[in-house]
Amino acid sequence: MNCLRLFWAFAYIGAFSFGGGYAAMPLIQSQIVERYGWITPADFADLVTIAEMTPGPIAVNAATFVGNQVAGIPGAAAATAGCILPSCLFVTVLAWLYQRFRHMALLKKILESLRPAVVSMIFTSGLTILTTAFFRNGQPSLAGRNLNLRAVAYFLAALFFLRRKKAGPIQVMLSCGAAEVIYQAAALAFRFLPL
Repeated sequence: MNCLRLFWAFAYIGAFSFGGGYAAMPLIQSQIVERYGWITPADFADLVTIAEMTPGPIAVNAATFVGNQVAGIPGAAAATAGCILPSCLFVTVLAWLYQRFRHMALLKKILESLRPAVVSMIFTSGLTILTTAFFRNGQPSLAGRNLNLRAVAYFLAALFFLRRKKAGPIQVMLSCGAAEVIYQAAALAFRFLPL
C-alpha cells in the first residue's frame, strides 16, 4: 500500500511541478511533509541538500530518497516511477504540439506568462529552505537560541565565494562540509579536554 501511495504522491508532484526541480520543492514539501508526514521539516532541508549533491534531477533524487525511507527499494522504485512518468508523457505531447504550433502568437504569450510564476515558485522554495536552515524550530523567530548562527555564516560565506570569487558549487559545498567537520571535531575535543 505504501508503494502505491508513494507512486501517486510523486505522480502528482511530477504532473504539477512546472519549472524544474527547485520550483517543485514547495509541492514536494506539501506532499511528503504536510500531507503524508513521511519526513519532518528538518529532514526536508536535509533531503534538499542530499538531492542537490547527488547527480540527476533534484525532484527525481528526492523521490528516490523518500521512497527508500518509507518503503525501501520497492518504495524508491515506485516513487521514482511516479515522479518521471507524467513528465515523459507531457514532454512527448508538448514536443509534438510545440513543433506544430510554435509560430502561433498565443503560444508565445502563454510561455511568457508562465516565466514569472516559475520564478515565484523557485523563490518560495528558497525561502522555505532558508527558514528551515536558519531557524532551529523551522519558524522565523529570534526568541531564545532559535537562530542557527553557523548556518547563517555558512550561507554568507557560500554566497560570497559563489558570487565574488566565482567558485564552483561543488567546491563551496565541500568547503562548507569540511568546515562543519572541523567545527564538530573541535567542539568534541574541547568538551573532553581537562580544564
